[in-house]
Amino acid sequence: MALTQSLMIGGPTDSFEAEARRCGYRRIAGLDEAGRGPLAGPLIAAAVILPRGCVLPGLDDSKQLVPADRLTLYEAIVQRAIAFAVGIASEQEIDRLNILGATRLAMRRAIERLRPAPDFLLLDAIILPGLSLPQRPVIKGDGLSTSMAAASILAKVTRDRLMDEYHQRFPQYNFAVHKGYGTPEHLRLLREFGPCAIHRHSFAPVQDASRGGHAAASCP
Repeated sequence: MALTQSLMIGGPTDSFEAEARRCGYRRIAGLDEAGRGPLAGPLIAAAVILPRGCVLPGLDDSKQLVPADRLTLYEAIVQRAIAFAVGIASEQEIDRLNILGATRLAMRRAIERLRPAPDFLLLDAIILPGLSLPQRPVIKGDGLSTSMAAASILAKVTRDRLMDEYHQRFPQYNFAVHKGYGTPEHLRLLREFGPCAIHRHSFAPVQDASRGGHAAASCP
């Protein structure tokens, strides 16, 4: 595939998908994840197959969108996609596999749930070893490819909703605001209360809080 990322300007387009179609592929799935950096909560991967020429006004990398626009686009994506699915890697799997291994696991789970199944994958700067499907890693692909941008929005909205649910179970950490990321507020609360059951114990700030003598808060 000869397309270079330098040609991709002005937001996501379907150029990568179109090139894959010219090579004979028909069900091109874009994948992205949300939650690599937080100190708490799962990692979510999403896979999306969009119809040829699908236009979603305002579509962009989820990190560039305000929450209200993400929600609007989320509804448009799930209505118009040929197929979409999410995969989850838990905090325990992140601790056991490391964040790259957990990302690959969540992406594989999303792919396995896609119906119809994809015949080509676009991934955000990652390769899935041992997978028979042809795949192409695209650096910063969630800002370049329409299907990857759509996947980034599905992953982000899904994860934010999960963190809102965790906020109800562990209100002392204020997960509804920071979504588990290492903000000054979260770090302060982590030091005050110690880690809970959804914190990632392989991450240094959580380890530091554990060494401070706090017992992990469990689910009620």
